[in-house]
Amino acid sequence: MTSKSDFNAEEWSTLAEAPLFAAMQVTRAERGGTLRESIAVAKAYAEARQHQGQSELLDAIVASPPALDPSAVRSEGGDVASVARSRLTQAAAVLEAKVPAEERDAYEQFVLTLAEAAANANREGGFIGIGGKPVSENEQAALADIREALRARS
Repeated sequence: MTSKSDFNAEEWSTLAEAPLFAAMQVTRAERGGTLRESIAVAKAYAEARQHQGQSELLDAIVASPPALDPSAVRSEGGDVASVARSRLTQAAAVLEAKVPAEERDAYEQFVLTLAEAAANANREGGFIGIGGKPVSENEQAALADIREALRARS
């Protein structure tokens, strides 16, 4: 199994931050619901902690979710989607180089679980909570972008 000690500080930072940036990308895809989406992501982290022991890598990542510095997004142009894509692509490359396929798949599933939790947290459209879609087209596009970035193992 792969542990935190198998990565340098920069690689670890990328692996730890990428899931949260993915969730932020989905949250930013639509207006409204930010609080619900943030709570859903926090619950997904908490639930992942309940499944400890299945992957030492994921155990270490969910043990202490990163605090993201807003200036990091501003310094990279302020576009959360491009920052998320960059971090996810970097994470995929690190995983490809250092982690067995089973653990890569578990990491990718964790990232998608967080992003989908954010997407499903708030109905989009409709009127005062009636009608609307569980996941908007913009959120679906963000999820597709996240999946593509995770597969970009260059």
